[in-house]
Amino acid sequence: MPDLTADLAGIRSPNPFWLASGPPTNSEYQIARAFDAGWGGAVWKTVGEPIVNVSSRYSSLDIGTRRMMGFNNIELITDRTVEDNLREVASIKRRYPDHAVIVSLMVEPKRETWHEFVKMSEDTGADGLELNFGCPHGMSERGMGSSVGQVPEYTKMITSWVKEVARTPVIVKLTPNITDITFAARAAYEGGADAVSLINTINSITGIDLDTFVPRPAVAGKSSHGGYCGPAVKPIALHMVSAIAADEGAPIPISGIGGIERWDDAAEFILLGASNVQVCTAAMHYGFRIVEELRSGLSTWMEEKGFETLDDFRGRSVNAVTDWGNLDLSYKIVASIDWKKCINCKLCYIACEDGAHQSIELVRRRGEMIPSIKQDDCVGCNLCSLVCPVDDCIHMVERDPGRGDTWKSRVSAGKA
Repeated sequence: MPDLTADLAGIRSPNPFWLASGPPTNSEYQIARAFDAGWGGAVWKTVGEPIVNVSSRYSSLDIGTRRMMGFNNIELITDRTVEDNLREVASIKRRYPDHAVIVSLMVEPKRETWHEFVKMSEDTGADGLELNFGCPHGMSERGMGSSVGQVPEYTKMITSWVKEVARTPVIVKLTPNITDITFAARAAYEGGADAVSLINTINSITGIDLDTFVPRPAVAGKSSHGGYCGPAVKPIALHMVSAIAADEGAPIPISGIGGIERWDDAAEFILLGASNVQVCTAAMHYGFRIVEELRSGLSTWMEEKGFETLDDFRGRSVNAVTDWGNLDLSYKIVASIDWKKCINCKLCYIACEDGAHQSIELVRRRGEMIPSIKQDDCVGCNLCSLVCPVDDCIHMVERDPGRGDTWKSRVSAGKA
């Protein structure tokens, strides 16, 4: 069987699946249940001076019958005392010495305060620290969270304060609410961070109640922008992880976060450079036992591919991501319809006719009008295969493998 052992900046765990800082990691009771279910590590719900949370706190974006495709929250950091949290951190680490236990911290931007919290947190025996520079709501109005992560100079400064006294690895959790994530990663790296984790949640309003006219979640007739997460954010997270993995200015280990709920999600993050992954929304939606499928699915896929360890495939996809100007303009694919599988819903025809390149026509076959690809007109955009409700009914066929004719090569040759 493949070895799922993960290593993030020297923090080892029996598998790469950690619970991210959030509601599922709010107590010793919850994390013990998670470790018993098979999770490899957990990042404690962010510790700082206790706050008062609101009611209600969550809302979601549902698509069709799919619940919580996107998840929004206006919950803040822990509302439990620092002493209670750190006592339980110490207890859980004693009970589960082989699992990764990380303390997430968010405190006021004062050097002495950070030093105090770092020392108290490490005295618990925790394996590392995660600096929450990403929370986009509530705490940012207090000069913490994303108000730090959005300013590289602040990220570097506070990270360096922490590294002055930290004895364990320091992970900086980055905000996606920024123009270029590599600036923040470089700042963390220059401040001495041992790793980065991303993405934190995205500023959002998920919807409005059309009877009360108040955005969700409602608090006494008002609402606020919140943090967006769940499966809908995965593409954004993958992009940002790949950007950091490819950036020579910040050669730093990565913990991938954002929309992970299946084993193949995790594989994609690791292929783009992540050393491990963190999960929150999926655990809130389906419970801790989803880790069983995460572990077995990843292990089975690794065995099929001949990978013995995570390092065997970590980062393999990074070099496959490039600037648009490096893409081969002479490469050509066209759509092909398997008429044996076609149910003649005509979605491909409608989509292409109204929303793409008018490359599908209706032809008479067996007494009815069915879609047919105009091969010479098809630009290979993929739209028809994406809207088709039948698996493998429409597939894209390579017609010309390309000749390396890129926009950049045309510019350099004076042909663009």
